Amino acid sequence: MKINGTHTFAAPTEVIWPMLLDPHILASVMPGCEKLEQVAENEYQGILKIKVGPVQGNFNGNVVLSDIQSPESYAIAVDGKGAPGFVKGNGRLRLESDGNNTILHYEGDAQVGGRLASVGQRLLDTSAKAIIRQSLEGLEAQIAARANGNGQAGADTAPAPTPPPSQTEFALGVARHMAEEVFATEAQADLIRKALIAAGTLFTLYILLDWFAGRVAGKVVKKMK
Repeated sequence: MKINGTHTFAAPTEVIWPMLLDPHILASVMPGCEKLEQVAENEYQGILKIKVGPVQGNFNGNVVLSDIQSPESYAIAVDGKGAPGFVKGNGRLRLESDGNNTILHYEGDAQVGGRLASVGQRLLDTSAKAIIRQSLEGLEAQIAARANGNGQAGADTAPAPTPPPSQTEFALGVARHMAEEVFATEAQADLIRKALIAAGTLFTLYILLDWFAGRVAGKVVKKMK
């Protein structure tokens, strides 16, 4: 399962970077995250409670950061196991300054096994995208909470952590994402249908015009004789 995308934050890089390394903040924005604590330099352990379709349960996971290029990027490796199965993944996060904004680029590749893999690729992809989107929305809320009186994000202002999205909120997020994909697919299918109809109409007109031109040419030839 491959994951990639971008997200723009209304804050400079120096505000976003430390937040991406803070386990307390990450735990507060990730759906289903019950614990995330640092156990060694650039290594974290956590518990993630997740529900994907009919499969649900807790994952005990290990997260290791490497190739840290402060304040721009780092590589991340995740290894989680639990009753629902296992998840192993590798990815990379990269920040790009854009004036007063910051663009987050993320990409990764994950392997899923056990009962979790039985739910189907589409539901897995949709759930992964929902987790990422809700986590990014939660991070945006943290950034907004750190804004100072001038409306600029201040890294020194630390708000109380907000609880991560509940399982109900996560499920609603998955449903919303699936609905968006369905509508996008239907719109694409409708566009293809319209294109085929237009192509068929043009082809029919071409045949009729060719036939009409042939009739006119035949009549002209007869008159010339």
